[in-house]
Amino acid sequence: MHSNAQTLTFVTIMTVIVAALLAVLFSGLKPIHDKNEANYNKKEILGSINPSASKMKDAEVASIFTSSVKQFVLDANGKVIPGLKAEKIDMKKEKKKPEADRKYPLYVYDGPEGKHYIVAVRGKGLWDEIWGSIAIKDDFNTIGGVAYNHTAETPGLGAEIKDNNNWKSMFTGKKLFNAAGEYVSVDVVKGGVKEPNHQVDAISGATVTCVGVAEMLDRGIKVYLPYFESLKKK
Repeated sequence: MHSNAQTLTFVTIMTVIVAALLAVLFSGLKPIHDKNEANYNKKEILGSINPSASKMKDAEVASIFTSSVKQFVLDANGKVIPGLKAEKIDMKKEKKKPEADRKYPLYVYDGPEGKHYIVAVRGKGLWDEIWGSIAIKDDFNTIGGVAYNHTAETPGLGAEIKDNNNWKSMFTGKKLFNAAGEYVSVDVVKGGVKEPNHQVDAISGATVTCVGVAEMLDRGIKVYLPYFESLKKK
């Protein structure tokens, strides 16, 4: 029989070996993981312009970003921060910072669908975080398309913000400003749309998630308005 000391030594050695192997695997696979995550994020961004972007090959996505997308990063006052790329900004991490210290990614897409300014928004759903990419046309008023995602919304209900292309298409053409030029964003309402330019029907059975979508649109897009105003003056 082995002594307790021998058993403990064996377990310790095996633990060290396994930990070392896991560290090597993590280090070796991290570049692949990072590349896959970056491609996935780019597909989400393009999804606000083209709902079928998720089916694009990585090479096609890379080509579009090279030829048709410019990247900027804004500070909390809507000023461009030189030397930073939007794809390097993690909105989940930025949300944990004080508002005055946050950075915001901005993608300017200029392709067959026309020029769009794609902004990032993030909020709270029923169970966890929700987020999205919102394409705004170069009149800085009209939504050209949206793409949403979530952490843990209910399949068939709140998860429809990501999965239901017909519902997402309802945002296309909606206006951010009313006739008086006041920012009103786009609301998600239950019980029927009364203001067609500024409202979208809520998903049945997903009231809390839809309230979260409306809130993140209102708050998230507002951050970019100072930058858009600066472009109007040029």
